[in-house]
Amino acid sequence: MVLPKSPARPPILNAFREALTATLPIAAGFLFIGAAYGFYMQRMGFSFWYPMLMAMIIFGGSLEFVTVTMLLSPFAPLQAFLMALMIQARHLFYGIAMLDRYKGMGWKKPFLIYGMCDETFALIFAKKPHPDVDPGWFMLFVTLLDYTYWFTSAALGGIFGSLVPFDTKGIDFVMTSMFIVIFVEQVRQQKTPLTASIGLCSAVICRLLFGPDHFLIPTMIVILILVTGLRKRITQKGGFPS
Repeated sequence: MVLPKSPARPPILNAFREALTATLPIAAGFLFIGAAYGFYMQRMGFSFWYPMLMAMIIFGGSLEFVTVTMLLSPFAPLQAFLMALMIQARHLFYGIAMLDRYKGMGWKKPFLIYGMCDETFALIFAKKPHPDVDPGWFMLFVTLLDYTYWFTSAALGGIFGSLVPFDTKGIDFVMTSMFIVIFVEQVRQQKTPLTASIGLCSAVICRLLFGPDHFLIPTMIVILILVTGLRKRITQKGGFPS
């Protein structure tokens, strides 16, 4: 007796299941970082909907942490623009690397571009879905799930931070520690310490010359000039990703 074959799952469901499985580790990481961001914003006096809204609109963890300080500082649009550009400039390279993969995505393409973050890029770029899974739907669900994990975690952090009394002493150091980790990881991945040395030395010297309140823009200008002038040498030494 031949048993009837079970009906095949719809392609969209297959793509969702594979994307969900692939993004679960990202969900675990986003839960802690996003919640810490929500706690941090609540600690700085913002309502829970601030981290949730900023997570949905900005969708850039590093920039969102910095934005907290910007919101509490005097209005400085040029400094805010340059800061955002410097922090998120790596997304330009993400976009270039994904040009071929995003061809022919139709209505999915705008959200795929908007929802690109470090973790989404790494997963989509490195992982090939199962042959039975539509790549377009897989990339869309990976992007959508990562986006949902992040803003949900940020909102939960803001909500529980306002409802649950706890000692928040030292939580404002989370931004500093995050950038230290990012810096250390970048140094470890580079084949030459030249780019890290340029950034570190430029920041220290400009801070000494211009003071803690006015050194940021000069630092960015000096870094841009040095990196542009030494680009050929840095590339030869493996300081820039290929």
